Order: sequence, then C-alpha cells, then structure tokens
Amino acid sequence: MPSFDHEKLSVYQASIEFVAFADELLSDVPKSVAICNQLDRAACSVPLNIAEGNGKFTPKDRCRFFDIARGSALECAACLDVLAAKGLIGDGQQTNGKDKLVRVVQMLVGLIRANSDEREF
Repeated sequence: MPSFDHEKLSVYQASIEFVAFADELLSDVPKSVAICNQLDRAACSVPLNIAEGNGKFTPKDRCRFFDIARGSALECAACLDVLAAKGLIGDGQQTNGKDKLVRVVQMLVGLIRANSDEREF
C-alpha cells in the first residue's frame, strides 16, 4: 500500500484516532443538534490540515496549516465542553476526548516550533 509522508507523523495518526473517537461519540447524539456537525467538521479539519501543511515546501506555509489544525483541535475541545454542558456526553467522554486533543495540540506546537525560529507559545 502506498504511503505518504504525512501518514508517518504521530500527530497525523493521533488526529485520525480523534476523528474515529468523535464519530463514535456522535453516534449517540441526535444529528439535529447543531454541535454534532461542528465537531465533525472541526475534527476532520485537523488531519486534513496536517496533511496539506506537511506537503508545503516552505516552513512559513507549513506553519500556516499546522496553525489551522491546532485551531481546529481547540475548537473540538470547545465542542466537547458544549456537549457536556448540554448533558449530551458524560464527564468521562469529555475527559477522554480532551486528553486525545491535548496530545494532538502538543505535537502541533512542536511541529510549529520546529518550522519557525520566531514562534513562541
């Protein structure tokens, strides 16, 4: 099976794991709840932007896409908060999802720092 460079990144693999987690989580939430679509879109945005950014030639371009992926991961965390506040997911599910996202965000920050001398967090 052919392999692309982004598929070898741990952060890409972790983001795909979160997409699967979010999909399973949302299977128990009514699709009419607006946050479902928002979480699904934000979760999918993370690995898509990692893949696109990893394919760019300049560090500045890579960082732009890694930044977008990071923002989408943070959006996912907020979606989990909203789902929990509405009583649509339990505390354990919220914590499990956020643990996965913290790992993704940390790795993205590492990629951004590795590609930019001027970036600080």
